[in-house]
Amino acid sequence: MAQQPNTAPQNRRTALVLGGGGRFGCAAVAAFDEAGWNVRAFVRPGRRVQCPAGVGIVEGDAFDADAVTAAALGVDVIVHALNPPYPRWRHDVPRHTKSVLAAAHASGTTVMIPGSVYNYGAGMPETLCEETPHHPTTRKGALRESMEQAFREAVDDGIHTVVLRAGDFIEAEKTGNWFDTYVVGKLDVGVAVYPGPLDRVHAWAYLPDMVRAMVGLAERAEHPSGFETFNFEGYNITGDELVAALESWAGRPLKKRGMPWLAMRAMTPFARLIREVVEMRYLWSTPHAINGARLSEAMPGFLPTPLPEALRRMLPKLSARVAQGTTALVSAS
Repeated sequence: MAQQPNTAPQNRRTALVLGGGGRFGCAAVAAFDEAGWNVRAFVRPGRRVQCPAGVGIVEGDAFDADAVTAAALGVDVIVHALNPPYPRWRHDVPRHTKSVLAAAHASGTTVMIPGSVYNYGAGMPETLCEETPHHPTTRKGALRESMEQAFREAVDDGIHTVVLRAGDFIEAEKTGNWFDTYVVGKLDVGVAVYPGPLDRVHAWAYLPDMVRAMVGLAERAEHPSGFETFNFEGYNITGDELVAALESWAGRPLKKRGMPWLAMRAMTPFARLIREVVEMRYLWSTPHAINGARLSEAMPGFLPTPLPEALRRMLPKLSARVAQGTTALVSAS
């Protein structure tokens, strides 16, 4: 395990972010650093990451419990942001779980996990709260539930875990999620792609807000022991409402297109990643809204970013492409 020393002051609290080069991990590194924490970003050997000055880069194998444990010694919080590609979940998620549990047990450190709505399953009700039963109906939902159950059972070993559960991310970088790959992936040609019926409510989370909330939970004056869950409300909006917000941002109407689900389903025997994506189609046909009342009680001063402002911050990199698309459309008309 290679480690780049963290040169930040040592009298501050320290967070170890596992998967520090990934989607959630990068955002968490930035949020904890901005909040004044010492931060260690645990990444794959040779992984090139851009982190704020002063963040310690720890290279290691997340499957190696000893390497993760060594990185976790002396920290106050472990952020479990390890998230392998869909096709590797069955193989990687249980092994990651074992490594993180070993590190938490050895260091006596609180573990914080970004959770998903996969645990609720296709029969989930329209409003989701922390007490809503979990009945996962997909392979990935079952894996997420098994992972969380392992941390629930670790309470008897003195391990404290906090799960912050949210819907799909709205974020700036192109990392292969629903928002950047599909919904806004064709804004340059004036098209918004929505994976389901436009009248169904879907839960979204502005990623910078979610990681700010995770930092806030880590900084609470009193930390109850055991296994805690909080739902991050974000934006509970229909496809029509999201497209309208994108049109307001773009300053022009957008064409609305759906996903080619039938064609994708035909490809599932030959394309494993597409098979994993198709398995989650129910998230777009089943209306669901996240109730964040418990998080609001725990963090009464937390102010979420309004959706128009979130889009304004997230989409500047698309501005030139959208402008070019507008010019092309005008030229063709």
